[in-house]
Amino acid sequence: MLRQSMAQGREGQLAWVIGACARVLRPLVRLALSYGVKHAHLEELLRDILVDEARRAWIEQGTEPNISQLSVTTGLNRKVVTTRVREEAAALPRTEMSAEAKTLTLWLQMYADNPAHRSLPIVSEDESAPSFEAVARRASRGNVHHRVILDELVRLHMATEGNGTTELAVGGFVPASDLKGMLSFLGDNSRDHLLAGVSNTLGARPPMLERSVFAAGISLEECERIHQLARERWGGLHHELTREMRRAYEAADKKASGRIRVGIYTYYEDAADDSAVAPSKSSGRKA
Repeated sequence: MLRQSMAQGREGQLAWVIGACARVLRPLVRLALSYGVKHAHLEELLRDILVDEARRAWIEQGTEPNISQLSVTTGLNRKVVTTRVREEAAALPRTEMSAEAKTLTLWLQMYADNPAHRSLPIVSEDESAPSFEAVARRASRGNVHHRVILDELVRLHMATEGNGTTELAVGGFVPASDLKGMLSFLGDNSRDHLLAGVSNTLGARPPMLERSVFAAGISLEECERIHQLARERWGGLHHELTREMRRAYEAADKKASGRIRVGIYTYYEDAADDSAVAPSKSSGRKA
């Protein structure tokens, strides 16, 4: 009886985890279908991630796993595991490594402190005077030429250029005109939000901030009003956090490897529309 109870408990936990995964995957599948991604692509992706995360789990326990251990952990056969134990170049850039994002963030911080900095000379003979060149050099630690960064910001419609000056055209680094950039932020922001929640669920480390407030049964107009309130409050916190991260970045040793991402989100919809498209299940075909 005890063994049966334990088995039922494990099955219940498995169902809960699968249920959570289904909720997380649904918007990702919606995105995938919108761009023509097929089952075969997602199946291959899932296999690669299974092997990669299984290897990570073993290494965290102090063991470099062999093919058999990865096979048992993932449920994939040895042949499949063998073909997937390899390093591949990332298809999307890492947003925290973007020189243009770092430069725009610093520029926005300067603008918040002094609105006159909305417009900057691209270069300045006076090194003590603010210029885009100086901002780009400080933000990228001199690793990327300021001209390259400015060209990218202009291409993304985040800055304008003329008569030797450049001007801010946005209030944040959101590359709306660049699909690759938007997908990079979607992936990185969603990943870190989920990592915080997963870490808290597993309880392997001190709890991280991962909270939300929610309501149902209110009007869409009220949803939008609350949405705008969240945007306004986030603006002040955003600048404060940016300042603290900038200070930490500039004071850090070159060997420092820590990373942090703090975000906020709002989502609302007409729940009647969502419930109208209920998942359908079919156990077979009718003749």
